[in-house]
Amino acid sequence: MTASLPAYEVFALRYATVARRRPENFMVHDPHDGPMPMDYFVWVIRGEGRTWLVDTGFNKTAADARKRVFLRCPIDALSALDLTAAQVSDVIITHLHYDHAGNVNLLPNARIHLQEKEMQYATGRYMTHPLLRHAFAVDDIVELVRSLYSDRICFHDGDAELARGIELVLVGGHTAGLQAVRVHTARGWVVLASDASHFYENIHRDSPFPIVLHVGEMLDGYRRLLSLAETPDHLVPGHDPLVLARYPRAGDPADEVVKLHAPPLAPLELLS
Repeated sequence: MTASLPAYEVFALRYATVARRRPENFMVHDPHDGPMPMDYFVWVIRGEGRTWLVDTGFNKTAADARKRVFLRCPIDALSALDLTAAQVSDVIITHLHYDHAGNVNLLPNARIHLQEKEMQYATGRYMTHPLLRHAFAVDDIVELVRSLYSDRICFHDGDAELARGIELVLVGGHTAGLQAVRVHTARGWVVLASDASHFYENIHRDSPFPIVLHVGEMLDGYRRLLSLAETPDHLVPGHDPLVLARYPRAGDPADEVVKLHAPPLAPLELLS
């Protein structure tokens, strides 16, 4: 029963940002041309004596190469929660794009949870297309292969329960093996959508972000993830600056860490 499930703490940590325009962020034509920046996050799930890191971000070298504003190392940022890399017991990689799968070498004690389809996608025939491989970083993929050969990776084939109150949800769409994470908290089930929905508007207005392998799977994923969240406002997108604005800060505001297990500070206007 839900009442007996653990109530985990869940945090979003912002580590980078980039300036974008609204038309760049939607597949459906958006007539409102204005600024719509994109933030980069990793997420921490803490409870039951364990620390789970969802995605591992990128480093300064990758930020410079792709002209992103690098604010802090996402692994060093764990110190804002009084955590060290060595304390991370498990890493969930939602997918293998460069902004979600770097820095694995900085987490020596962590077991890595990944969909098998995603590894096949990142090392298979689709990577012969420059358009599809652009969002991957070959050094990150090589590091994941090294992790495989050192027995650090736990592959999943579809949905999975990692622990009581922590679930993987295979969505696909954006990439072949993209997985979201469903976490039970004090305010109910929170869904970390990652790039299943970059922004709140992608999912709530049925307008996908343009980087997508399978549009139908992405649209189906919107419906499924909303059905798994306690309410539509319990779904947290992967790159929206509104996440940082809507949730209460954890610790020093300058660290840019927010508490997703706490209620948002205001209702989401898109839902009103």
